[in-house]
Amino acid sequence: MDRNTIFGLILIGVILVIFTLWNSPNQKQLEEARRKADSIALVQQLQQQENIKLQQQNKVQVIEPAIKISSLKSAKEHKDHLIESYGAFASAAEGKKEFYTIENDLVKIILSNKGGRPFKVELKKYKTFDKKPLILINGDSTIFGLNFYSQNNRPVNTNDLFFQPTGKDTSLFVYEKDTAGIFLLRLNAGNGRYIEYEYKLRPKSYMIDFHINMMGMDSVISKNTSSLDLNWKMYIPCQEMVKSSENGYTSIYYKYFQDEVEKISPTSRDSVQIENARNRLKWIAYKQQFFSSVLIAGNYFENATLKSTHISDSSRFLKILNSEISIPYENKPDQTIAFSFYFGPNHYQTLKKYNLDLEELVTLGSWIVKWINRFLIIPVFNFLNIFISSYGLIIFLLTIFIKLILFPLTYKSYLSMAKMRVLKPQIDEINAKIPKEKAMERQQATMSLYKRVGVNPLGGCLPMLLQFPILYAMFRFFPSSIELRQQGFLWAKDLSSYDSIYSWSTNIPIITSMFGNHISLFNLLMTVTTIITIRTNNQANASGQQMPGMKAMTYMMPVMFMFFLNNFSAGLTYYYFLANLITIVQNEIFKRSIDEEKILHQLNENKKKPVQKSKFQARLEEAAKKRGYPMKK
Repeated sequence: MDRNTIFGLILIGVILVIFTLWNSPNQKQLEEARRKADSIALVQQLQQQENIKLQQQNKVQVIEPAIKISSLKSAKEHKDHLIESYGAFASAAEGKKEFYTIENDLVKIILSNKGGRPFKVELKKYKTFDKKPLILINGDSTIFGLNFYSQNNRPVNTNDLFFQPTGKDTSLFVYEKDTAGIFLLRLNAGNGRYIEYEYKLRPKSYMIDFHINMMGMDSVISKNTSSLDLNWKMYIPCQEMVKSSENGYTSIYYKYFQDEVEKISPTSRDSVQIENARNRLKWIAYKQQFFSSVLIAGNYFENATLKSTHISDSSRFLKILNSEISIPYENKPDQTIAFSFYFGPNHYQTLKKYNLDLEELVTLGSWIVKWINRFLIIPVFNFLNIFISSYGLIIFLLTIFIKLILFPLTYKSYLSMAKMRVLKPQIDEINAKIPKEKAMERQQATMSLYKRVGVNPLGGCLPMLLQFPILYAMFRFFPSSIELRQQGFLWAKDLSSYDSIYSWSTNIPIITSMFGNHISLFNLLMTVTTIITIRTNNQANASGQQMPGMKAMTYMMPVMFMFFLNNFSAGLTYYYFLANLITIVQNEIFKRSIDEEKILHQLNENKKKPVQKSKFQARLEEAAKKRGYPMKK
């Protein structure tokens, strides 16, 4: 790096500091901003109170027909009106909300009698970024219910009807081994007919068996019904500190029956329709960065319409995920439709043990990157985790392990650059003899020299290119690894998020949108060591002149990545920083151990030997001889 470049970088830094100080508000501006903030907060508070009043009014409007019904002349008229509106489910049309708890040592589920659905789901071993209980489902932000038509052509929505528990207990704790807790909620239709939701929870499991038991529904549900509609809608809550990052992982995943797992792109605003029989689904998952809610069919879903909707003006929610699912139905007196729920972490080993391809919810990349993560990175990471509790140390040892695997490629690359470097004087002689205008002749003479001395000009590049799949595999692994979530190391409080050593609230144009309002130290260390590594490689690879602008571009790339990775996982930038340090040490060892004079002597000796033909060239010549073509000497 020359003096002008250094001066330019210093000048840019001074300009940024002056710009930041210039745009910093004075005391009067701060007081004015605080006054505006207080006014906005007051307006928001009043608006929130108004919204609560409107919600209460809406609730009143929902039960208003029942109030009017109760004011009719007689109880008979009241009953007749309910039967006219709800048919066989008239007795379940009115009720008071009640809640029941079923839990084990991992998950706590609160069921509501209205709709018989999970009202609240808490994962006991995890917290949100601000140390609050981690809630996957919370209150009325979720819809889960069957929709169908009765025989008198009345629409029925079980989400709005009141179920009754079959037992007296309102809480069920499942902690003992080899046992399972079962909780039943029944939607009565009179005369011994009912729809029953059966929840079965085992100890130390995130999986909940969910069965829909139907008794006598053949006389209630329309005769020509071959499938029931299941509507599952959730407002996905924000669980992590970096909302934009978490939003990039939040979407609907779905597995085709006996086939592959696919997803709606997190940035997509389109719905997906799965309609024909060949596209039956096995499960549908509402996936976030580290946690998922999954509905699994005992057999399959006939078809479904899946939709993801962005929420841009909410600090509490990320997206609205909605599934309209068609489930097979046989018009029989007694029928059970089997499902399962998974409410839990996106932990690879935990998901894999269910043998449902749920491990695909962990974002590991595709093609070769996925296999590197599955069969190399994750096994080594889990093995180290058995003996070591510090994830910073685990990443350090994992980096050393990967560098040891890549050591032969790294050594071969450096040795190839050393050969190119000692040949540089001879290349310069060829360029001096052949004028610049005869570029093709220069190239032929250079390649002839490489062939005579036995040097592959691409020998230094190919080994380096083979390392990129591993670098990208780590790029996928660390932001998706729930093991790093809320695990601190050195100054980083959470290795799954960025490690901020300094932050500010002032909005700096371009800088805030691209870099953020904080500085990640591991990101800076990674950038500095990357520049040092590039400089070392440029010095080592002094075989010829670079294309104009390429040298400056190689130094600009780390700066561009610094802007890109400032909001990424500290575990990722920490790994890249360690990898750069080890590379710098390796290059210094290679530099001291490789004797370039000995290499030059060997290359000159190779000139005296006859040029060895490649096997491909020998086969071509042999085929030409058989056809009678004369061979050139």
